[in-house]
Amino acid sequence: MPDFAVNLSMLFTEVPLTERFAAAAAEGFSKVEIQFPYELPADHILDLLEQHKQQLILLNAPAGDWLAGDRGIACHPDRIAEFRQGAALAIEYADKLKCRNINILSGIVPENCDYALAEKTFIANLRFCAEECDKAGIQLLTEAINTQDIPGFFLNNSRQAFALFEAVGHTNIKLQYDIYHMQIMEGNLIQTLRKNLHRIGHIQFADVPGRHEPQTGELNFSNIFKALDDMGYSGVTSLEYNPSVSTTESLSWLEQIA
Repeated sequence: MPDFAVNLSMLFTEVPLTERFAAAAAEGFSKVEIQFPYELPADHILDLLEQHKQQLILLNAPAGDWLAGDRGIACHPDRIAEFRQGAALAIEYADKLKCRNINILSGIVPENCDYALAEKTFIANLRFCAEECDKAGIQLLTEAINTQDIPGFFLNNSRQAFALFEAVGHTNIKLQYDIYHMQIMEGNLIQTLRKNLHRIGHIQFADVPGRHEPQTGELNFSNIFKALDDMGYSGVTSLEYNPSVSTTESLSWLEQIA
């Protein structure tokens, strides 16, 4: 079976973020990820990780004003300075927390923005972050997200991502492959993973439709996880779903599939 981590931004939300580390540890998770950890001081998070003997394996760079509708700003030509300031904060947190992966969200293409300019901006920002993360010993990731849930999201499939990586021209960039988003946008999951595993740095999953736990939708996770094992995937695979029941109840699939 894959090496599982749990996303504390989406699971164990029955309790405040500061209590989710203990809740995850009680369920046997020694690896966690947080989408946006910046509501807590890095030193506080580090104390919680050390207390529960956990490793933070992923965080997202700031994504703009989430409540106002931002879903990342890396493709926004008029917000480059803001984006790079956020990237610096992400690197600062990752360094303090010994987190070796930072994910960048491209964002929604701004209204009335030329697509080519958005693409040029995103490429330049990815190149900048790849270089800065490389200096810090951190792996840069970027994620494709489906356009049903987030209409207009710039980076929305794996083929587009790999073409952008060629344009960026830096070795320190990989795809965060989210099984939920990619089932919606392109399907053919196992073949895509097998063909491009060397360009994938992290995997997340939820079932389709609904973005709930495995065994609530159409995906055969037993086959997917076995395929990852057969491929020799050695990275982390993260639970990033909205539980359809309580988080603890939603974990019943783990014992059944394992």
